[in-house]
Amino acid sequence: MSEVVKESENIDHLPPEIPATCEFVDIAGLIAGAHKGEGLGNKFLSHIREVDAICHVIRAFSDPEIIKEGSSDPKTDLEIIETELKLADLQTLEKQKDPGNTPDKEQQKRWSVILKLKEAVSQGKPARDIKLSEEEHKISKQLSLLTSKPILIVLNVDESQLKESGKTELKFADEVGVHSSQARLDARQVIAICAKIESELSSLSESDQRAYLDDLGVKESGLERLIKHAFETLGLITFLTAGEKEVRAWTVRLGCTALTASGTIHTDFMKNFIKADVVSLEDFIEFKGWKACRELGKVRSEGKDYILHDGDIVEFRVSV
Repeated sequence: MSEVVKESENIDHLPPEIPATCEFVDIAGLIAGAHKGEGLGNKFLSHIREVDAICHVIRAFSDPEIIKEGSSDPKTDLEIIETELKLADLQTLEKQKDPGNTPDKEQQKRWSVILKLKEAVSQGKPARDIKLSEEEHKISKQLSLLTSKPILIVLNVDESQLKESGKTELKFADEVGVHSSQARLDARQVIAICAKIESELSSLSESDQRAYLDDLGVKESGLERLIKHAFETLGLITFLTAGEKEVRAWTVRLGCTALTASGTIHTDFMKNFIKADVVSLEDFIEFKGWKACRELGKVRSEGKDYILHDGDIVEFRVSV
């Protein structure tokens, strides 16, 4: 992208590239009894409450030299973790006070949602799978239930399993029943990664990384795939701006309008919004920048209600 901007804008330097970011917080693994404080469970559970999604890293590789306490079965390991989160949620729900025969309708609605959640979670259902209305969902969100958070499952596999990672992901997704009908096509909630290979890739140059991945018969590193799936899980997309000052990826919610997106750059853009010039990333690179894309009719002028697509390159027009 920077090379394209340098050439098309006829400048003597590469504008800096600022990528979108996704922060991963390393939280120590939970053990059976964590909801009662076993293994510093309460401390770790409080950390989980602060995140937007949970990424479970499950051992699925075979190495006799690395000792694994407890179960060596990935499915059982996941079930133990999820059970501890459900039990912690039950504790949260049981601590809620019954408002009794109150005339306060808001309190009545809140208690109704609590009872609905409590019944389902006590039957082993995670809060994320409980059907709630929009109003009920708002009430539920205030409770900060651990199992209401979307999840990703990372299977840490052997190097030999990477070529068949798609089959491995689908098989495990079927075994644990974590995917939606849409995700069933590619097991979006399950990702097979070889941590050993990822560690080796981190010490290589970009060109050597590509060569190494080609030798393994895979297109992307596990980290690249994980980041993409994390964005999907969180309901996020990126749009880009490209100019002499910088080439930058901006993170917005899926379904974000051009007006709202402009506000991520500067709040004044929303007040003074006129239109958004939009071109696809593919066209921008193929035709070498804004000028050629405009001449070839590849740039669209969109209004404030335009819904951004992942990878759109946007130039906002605002009044001064």
